[in-house]
Amino acid sequence: MTPAADVGRRSLRSLGPVVLFLALVEITSGILQGYYTPILTDIARNLGINDGDVNWFEAAQLMLSALAVPVLAKLGDIYGHKRILLVSTILTAAASWGVALAPDFWTFLAAWSLQGFYVVWLPLEIALIFSRASAAPGGAALTRKAAGVLVGALQFGVIAGALAAGALVEVFAGRLELTLMVPAVAATLCIAAVQFGVPETPERAGGLLDGRGFLLLAFGLLLITSGLSFLRINGPGTWWVWGILLAGIAAFVPFVRWELGRTDPLVDFRMLRDPAMWPVQLTAGLFGISVLGAQAPMSTFARTDPQVHGYGLGLDAGDVSIIIGSYVLSVLIGALLFPLVSRYVTPRLTLFGAAALVGFGYLLFLPFHDTLAQTLTNMIVAGLGTGALVAALPSAAAAAAPRNRTGMATGLTNTTKTIGGSFASAVFGIALASAAVDALTGGGVQGAQTAAPLSGYLVVWGVCSVTGFIAAGLLLLVPRLAFADPSLTAADPAISVPPEGRSANG
Repeated sequence: MTPAADVGRRSLRSLGPVVLFLALVEITSGILQGYYTPILTDIARNLGINDGDVNWFEAAQLMLSALAVPVLAKLGDIYGHKRILLVSTILTAAASWGVALAPDFWTFLAAWSLQGFYVVWLPLEIALIFSRASAAPGGAALTRKAAGVLVGALQFGVIAGALAAGALVEVFAGRLELTLMVPAVAATLCIAAVQFGVPETPERAGGLLDGRGFLLLAFGLLLITSGLSFLRINGPGTWWVWGILLAGIAAFVPFVRWELGRTDPLVDFRMLRDPAMWPVQLTAGLFGISVLGAQAPMSTFARTDPQVHGYGLGLDAGDVSIIIGSYVLSVLIGALLFPLVSRYVTPRLTLFGAAALVGFGYLLFLPFHDTLAQTLTNMIVAGLGTGALVAALPSAAAAAAPRNRTGMATGLTNTTKTIGGSFASAVFGIALASAAVDALTGGGVQGAQTAAPLSGYLVVWGVCSVTGFIAAGLLLLVPRLAFADPSLTAADPAISVPPEGRSANG
């Protein structure tokens, strides 16, 4: 056995337990993402609010996530990814107990927002794994394999959480706080999993957090995410909403200038100019449109009665779970297939194929949406691509980043995805609401004010399809052997040697 092969075997053995404990964390992340959805109506009734006010939960958590992820990811590079993962887990657990025990709407909203710290878990985990695996032969491939396992664990948690919530809300009838304590207990157990099962990153970037850069970034992101939320609520006819959005965009001009003048920036824009990096980050933003913005419209479409509105599937809540379950399972399969497919084709082509599957899956909705079988087929196709992208984007960003920027790079994929999801949530909400108003004022079917006609859903599916294909095209601009292992790039004379201190990215 060669020394390199021996190092690779030792790395695999040492990485296995780490991935196992991180998978437990991702199962909890999945529980947090899937547990509350089936019982949102029960939560609204318990808090004495209307169903429409539930939208504030998503808006508030998205805003906090967009602000927290780049900062925590940068802190991970400075102080250690395990340490910041532990801090974010403690904060998430405390917020989950706040969600369970909140006495009123505003307390619940604050706790729900703080619970959004879990979104930084996967980027920190990928950065931690990459830092430990990169020194061994095949480190990039090992990272991709671990990413697939983690995303598979995440999707398993989503399914388990949704099923558990639906059952426990009946078991604890009249005691909603007991039902809400289950994810809080899971998040609390994660603290021990991270503390005792996850070793610290072997290398750290050091440095200090860019405080002024954080304030500039926070100001810009707060304006943009707030503007998108108000756009969805107040509609495009409200002039001051556009003023907020323009102010948010303008706020990034001084932020970019400040960061370019820093030797240790919060966001390294020089890194983002790398031909292997900017398509990945832009893809993450486009991907957020479908993965975060299209699921709620899919649920309402499936519930719509075709006998009344002329479209929809007319399913009840239980039957909708078939669609959701099939989609989540296909996401899980796509995540697990991603590292296997990458072994036979380049990681770049795997990313391209995944984005194209998302675009094709939503394209199928335009002609085929009349039956449950057609809907399931479309969602499974899109889900396979979605699962691969969820696993691929942070690991690709880590492989394309300098060694001291892996946390920043993986965290930015989540930030851009969140911004894309906020944009989609606003635009899709307007498209569906506007279509409903047009149908009503035009003498549409009685009751159309409660359901958007088909044209609104065609806009949603069309946008998701187009953004998926645009992302696929962008990924073809990446160097051919980007994100591959050093042995591959060294064997190809057309691939330039990466700058000193970087992982091989083609």
